[in-house]
Amino acid sequence: MHTGVVSPTIAAGLALLLAPDTAAPVAFVIGVIGPLIGADLMHLKDIENSEIAVVGIGGAGTFDGIILSGIVAAYLA
Repeated sequence: MHTGVVSPTIAAGLALLLAPDTAAPVAFVIGVIGPLIGADLMHLKDIENSEIAVVGIGGAGTFDGIILSGIVAAYLA
């Protein structure tokens, strides 16, 4: 499964289970915050360990996951 599909799928599933009345906004928040925390904030320590001044965090998979989370949340609405 493509990594960009995992975040919106999990976000929609959790939103439907945990908050069925407000599934769309909950799915959007989970789908956006999850990849940002997982791919970006959890790798901030890598900046200190890097020997160069540029560090790439996140990436295309993270961006795809965030965009698809918004699309899936819109379908839930």
